[in-house]
Amino acid sequence: MEEVVAWLESGGYSAKVVTTESGKRHILSNSHGHPFDIFTPGCISGRCASLELVAGLIVDGKFNVSKLNEWNGKFLWCKAYYDSAIGPCLAMDIALWPGGTFEALNHQFAAWNDRHDKFVRFLE
Repeated sequence: MEEVVAWLESGGYSAKVVTTESGKRHILSNSHGHPFDIFTPGCISGRCASLELVAGLIVDGKFNVSKLNEWNGKFLWCKAYYDSAIGPCLAMDIALWPGGTFEALNHQFAAWNDRHDKFVRFLE
């Protein structure tokens, strides 16, 4: 997790490890002025095989869930869903194993940043 924080900070992104009340840790970062979380499922001995990037957006009033189906039909890599506690969410999984490189990680993270920004504008 600390390596991911260092990688994000080296790219000019904010990154901090957050511990939930249940004791689980994840990373909080920011893209285009909008926060997102990075979860590290499947870790063994401190090494993680993937990253899960998730952004929840707060919307005022009623939300038309069919907008998420429209998004999922138009855009690759990231999937949208509705969480009743958060609202509309965008998620992307990045595989780090086997043989993940920083170049591949940077490429996939650039795709996340692009889609995250488009998602926010799509829902405005």
